[in-house]
Amino acid sequence: MKRKAPNIKTLTRKTFTIMLMLGFLALGQAAVASPAAAVPGTFASLVAKVKNSVVNISTTQILKGSPLLPFFMPKGPFGEFSGPVPERKMKVHALGSGFVIDKSGLILTNNHVVAKASSIKVKLVDGNSYDAKVVGRDPKTDLALIKVKPGKDFPAPVKLGDSGALRVGDWVVAMGNPFGLAHTVTAGIISAKGRVIGAGPYDDFLQTDAAINPGNSGGPLFNLKGEVVGINTAIIKGGQGIGFAIPINLAKKLLPQLKKGKVIRGWLGVQIQDLTPELAKSFHLENDHGVLVTHVFPGSPAAKAGLKQGDVITVFNGKRIKNAFDISRMVAATPPNSKATLTIVRNGKEAMLPVTLGTLPESGQQVAVSRAPGREWGMQVQALTPEVGQHLGLPASEKGVVITGVRPDSPAADAGLRTGDVILEIDRKKIRSIDDYTGALRRAKKENGLLLLIKRGRGNLYVVLEKKTK
Repeated sequence: MKRKAPNIKTLTRKTFTIMLMLGFLALGQAAVASPAAAVPGTFASLVAKVKNSVVNISTTQILKGSPLLPFFMPKGPFGEFSGPVPERKMKVHALGSGFVIDKSGLILTNNHVVAKASSIKVKLVDGNSYDAKVVGRDPKTDLALIKVKPGKDFPAPVKLGDSGALRVGDWVVAMGNPFGLAHTVTAGIISAKGRVIGAGPYDDFLQTDAAINPGNSGGPLFNLKGEVVGINTAIIKGGQGIGFAIPINLAKKLLPQLKKGKVIRGWLGVQIQDLTPELAKSFHLENDHGVLVTHVFPGSPAAKAGLKQGDVITVFNGKRIKNAFDISRMVAATPPNSKATLTIVRNGKEAMLPVTLGTLPESGQQVAVSRAPGREWGMQVQALTPEVGQHLGLPASEKGVVITGVRPDSPAADAGLRTGDVILEIDRKKIRSIDDYTGALRRAKKENGLLLLIKRGRGNLYVVLEKKTK
């Protein structure tokens, strides 16, 4: 019996259907495999590559003080202690981490790990220990460089990567000495970039969910290439999966100066605050980008350049300013005696001011950042007499009126005004007396609110007061 020859068209359709099904199956497998391919199967090779260069740091600090209950002291006839209370010395130990960055024995860590330490010990994976000394420290960025005399088998330095190339979601590995558990490895991702956590004037942290705990401070944060992209520095107390690291790019910029012992920064010499929509409206600005100058220090580079109180700085050296931390970092990163250009808005008109930066004083910062609280009215004031000024720690030449009371649930309370604040200006007009104050309130257009310049402590602050709407 002869077989019937297959129909070519039928075969073609069947073949096409099978190929199409196989194609969809392959696509489905690829879709499943694609995200899995992005997840490392293991971090073991990375860890083996870099672990020898990660070090544990232990420090000793000598604290001096007098005991609160000196029971050992000889007593007088009436039970009183006779003679002076002796000073006692106590040793306090602390732990941290670090990593080798140079074959000469240079190790990068956090400033708070080694600050005030009377002795520093560095321990390697192989168990060898070394005495270390501080080469340079920078408290403002919490960076420190220490050095040991390397032995024959001292580990090779790590490679420093590019933290600017990191993306939120990238894998990272943290290594260090948490709670004294030597050479602990944890992994996670970059959760956020550019975090400001109030640690210092130049906050620009990487946030990660790789586990970081006390003792991790100063340890490296690696990318998957085994390059250091961050320095583990801080945690939120009570938080889980929230750790912060200094971007390695910041450390790389400061390393040349740390090797010389200290960091020298550029200085502008102004006090500033962030712009709010209310302040932008009061200063007749089209948007709230930039920072508002609340004080110019006499004799500072800013004063010599002609910068004035009430100016809004929008651009520094061609770079747009978003907030006070932006310009803080930019000025700090510019070498002293460098020439820079400020773009400002003054009385609604844009202008460009050339400025030659100075050197940041040891005890100061290039800009003093203050934050505007919000909105206001509903306050009691009195004349700023010499006696009141002295009590507030103000110079005898200071003029204005001092707030003696703030009514709850008022515009003043909403704005965060406090007893002891000194009103220097209302709607850009100087306030030197109670008459000036009452006159300014009388002339003010209540529907527009009030723009106040106040002195609080050593700083000045612009505040917008808005009438409550019923």
